[in-house]
Amino acid sequence: MSLKASELILNKDGSIYHLNLLPEELADTVITVGDQDRVSLITDHFDTIEVKKKKREFCIHTGTYKSKRITVMSTGMGTDNIDIALTELDALANIDFEKKQPKEHIKSLDIIRIGTTGSIREEIPVDALLVSEKAIGFDGLMHFYKSADILDKEIAAEFVKQTNWSADKATPYVINGDESLIKQMSSESTYPGFTATNIGFYGPQGRVLRLDIPDAEMNDKINNFGYKGNHITNLEMETSGIYGLSRLLGHRAVSMNAVLANRMTGEFSKDPVKLVENLITYCLEKIAE
Repeated sequence: MSLKASELILNKDGSIYHLNLLPEELADTVITVGDQDRVSLITDHFDTIEVKKKKREFCIHTGTYKSKRITVMSTGMGTDNIDIALTELDALANIDFEKKQPKEHIKSLDIIRIGTTGSIREEIPVDALLVSEKAIGFDGLMHFYKSADILDKEIAAEFVKQTNWSADKATPYVINGDESLIKQMSSESTYPGFTATNIGFYGPQGRVLRLDIPDAEMNDKINNFGYKGNHITNLEMETSGIYGLSRLLGHRAVSMNAVLANRMTGEFSKDPVKLVENLITYCLEKIAE
């Protein structure tokens, strides 16, 4: 049965609705970034660029780095944007746009997030590079999909118990990254991480400017959580959505993080531009290997 036009939405040129991309313009390896400007920071390293497209928060370049074909895409911030980005990436790879139905043979993409994060552990310093081995999502995205079989309910339940998590907030979910990609992207230069994905930057991450938050000890509770050797290491806004949708759709995903801040010590990187550039060059070399 063909997908309805209201479900698979295409532009007049046949490209997917939000990403404005045609299937042949997508590489099998995809780097996602939050910031549009970071796309060119990455593709400036490329040997060739064959595609440049931009629509809304989505800026997309496809080209080659050391003979490796790679698509680099900005997503904007938050798992709401990740829902769009990952779903449409999968559609480009695995739906026949002419027949408007899933392809018989499903392709698995490699999806590498290159982003920034804040550490909540003193032992993970500012300017470190962190590889997210698993993520806990406070955003609720996975509860809108049939995802029970891929979630670690035991860790999530223990987190809710230890932190006295409010029932007014989305139920946390825990999801693993892809083991093979994590191994490929890790080295003696990186820290392993258990990443907390927040639904916002200020109140959801415990920042107070003029608005009070109901649990001023929230970050301390997150930092103090521990269960069977699992301790949350850092806060950001996309990883759980990337891991969850990738697992459900059959893609491999890893989240690479530049630690800009340490929330426990109050430190912030003295040269964030250089730090992000270090992460970019590190990731490109690992991908090319």
